[in-house]
Amino acid sequence: MDATSRPLRVPPEMGIYAEKHELFQLLQNMLEGLLIHKPDEPIQYMISHLKQDNDHVPRICILGPPASGKTTIATWLCKQLDTPRITQETLLEETLELTKEVKAFQERGQKIPNALWANLIQERLSNVDCIKQGWILEGFPENRDQAWMLQSAGITPRHVVVLYAPDTVLIERNLGKRIDPSTKEVYHTTFDWPSDPLVQQRLVEAEGISEQETAKHLLEYHRNFPRVFQIYQQILKSINADQPCADVFSQVLTYVQTWCRSAAPFTPRILFCGPPGSGKSLQAALIAQKYNIVNICCGQLLKEAVADKTKLGELIKPYFDSGWPVPDNIVLKLLADRLNRLDCMTDGWVLHGFPKDLDQAEQMERAGIIPNRIFFLNLPSESVMERLAQRMIDPVTGERYHAMYKPAPLPDVQARLKQNPKDTEENIRICLETYYRHAGDLEEFYEDAFYINADQDPYVVFEYIESCIVKPLPHKS
Repeated sequence: MDATSRPLRVPPEMGIYAEKHELFQLLQNMLEGLLIHKPDEPIQYMISHLKQDNDHVPRICILGPPASGKTTIATWLCKQLDTPRITQETLLEETLELTKEVKAFQERGQKIPNALWANLIQERLSNVDCIKQGWILEGFPENRDQAWMLQSAGITPRHVVVLYAPDTVLIERNLGKRIDPSTKEVYHTTFDWPSDPLVQQRLVEAEGISEQETAKHLLEYHRNFPRVFQIYQQILKSINADQPCADVFSQVLTYVQTWCRSAAPFTPRILFCGPPGSGKSLQAALIAQKYNIVNICCGQLLKEAVADKTKLGELIKPYFDSGWPVPDNIVLKLLADRLNRLDCMTDGWVLHGFPKDLDQAEQMERAGIIPNRIFFLNLPSESVMERLAQRMIDPVTGERYHAMYKPAPLPDVQARLKQNPKDTEENIRICLETYYRHAGDLEEFYEDAFYINADQDPYVVFEYIESCIVKPLPHKS
């Protein structure tokens, strides 16, 4: 979904069910499989696909030039994700039907055909461990033809990571590479020297690591990679490998654990929760403007009902006049009426200011008001106080100012500024105590919620919120 597109709209109850059970993604995966494999028995194929229940297992390619750290990162990923690691070397150690054919090419000193590599990989990935646990393919494909062969065989990665670094760095790294012939572990004379003296003694120099050989491999890589990039650009992330290995791994892990943007029909129903001053109103306004959805502030909704002298407004006015909170059943009736209007039903909505406790959240759910994206904007109490207690308003112009972020431009304006009674430190503390008394129950109720540090630039917060809206909900294994 983007700001200009008008996707297919799905009724709320259908959309909630479809997203909860991931129906659109399931259908897309089955359709892709049918088109790739063209089975003689499509129905039986779909039944088998559903029985495998492996649409969420990792399918990752780790690519990059020589000495960029592919092996280290792939090995660490395998341990973290409990996923088989597939390389050209490990394939030749397997007892697969095509292994002998590949080795025969090697023994004759002939180049192994791309189609044979693809078929060998397909055979390996059809084993039960790859079906159930997924796979991490290291160093393959190396060129466009190999990528096309993999796609033709139905091998489609979900994430492609490309490591990069300056050639001078890669050549220097390669010269220090050492191999343990017993375990096949890779070490480095500078960056990763083993502590065990016995391991140190048996290390040998890796083949083809001279400066000339490395430069030759790098030239070939740079010639082939742009075409591979074109094929995988929608799912590819480049990561600078010229930094500490732990930092590289952290970035890779973060990427492969993210979900790709969803193409499923989606009507946003967004809820913002958070302490006063956390930026709920601002973020709701930004989201509503970007996606042309309806911005619903519960407090504003109550004021409008009173101003318009509606039947519900007449019930609400006495509570406003006395300063008492409006009963939940009246608020919920007003809210349900607004959210069931055509604009909210077809375009979607973003809500803030309600619910404030568990009972209100449960009443919302019983009334059929079910958000599909929930965000908790977290802000330290000191920052809340800083944001709210220093707000002022010019009674002449109605302009809002802030002692720190937006001071009054002239002394006479500064002199006439007034503080809203609700922005006194005492009132802010009472509001914070009330919020935190109920926050834990709300967080437990909305178990699929996203949590955001709101103590940063509001547009950074907005970008994170937006990324969570256009992606499917995380899968719970």
